[in-house]
Amino acid sequence: MMNRRQFLKTGFSAAFATPYFIPSSVLGHNGAVAPGSRITIGCIGVGGMGTANLKSFLTKPNAQVLAVCDVDTQHRDRARDLVNEAYGNTDCAAYNDFCELLERKDIDAVMIATPDQWHGIMGVAAARARKDIYAEKPLAYTISEGRAIVAAVQRYGVIWQTGSWQRSQRHFRFAC
Repeated sequence: MMNRRQFLKTGFSAAFATPYFIPSSVLGHNGAVAPGSRITIGCIGVGGMGTANLKSFLTKPNAQVLAVCDVDTQHRDRARDLVNEAYGNTDCAAYNDFCELLERKDIDAVMIATPDQWHGIMGVAAARARKDIYAEKPLAYTISEGRAIVAAVQRYGVIWQTGSWQRSQRHFRFAC
């Protein structure tokens, strides 16, 4: 029969051996990104450009898409299925209301690829929810919406990037 002292010695030995059973990818070894080092993303608007952005995010080891949102259920479900297929699970949440996505505390950043008139409303709401933001151009539909976005980004200390990546691509610059 094992006494308490022997049990504690055995238990401590097992506890210190535990890290040997943790996959190195969880610790960020061998070129893998540790889960805590990933940027978690919610995608709002997953039609044409939104899906293109989504597919790009899915190729980045330091990013993880957790949720998609679109008022068009077909776009939303197709995007959710793309995410689930890419990650080999069924964890991607799907929303019709962007406010529900913004309520999630586990999402660090959002991508907004909706019709232009929604950029201001969604951008300010995302900043208020303290999400970093990547949004398709134009920044806003009106000058006053643009100013509201700038004020919200500054007030809540988030990062905003407007999607003009094509201007940085060599083949697009060559075409000009």
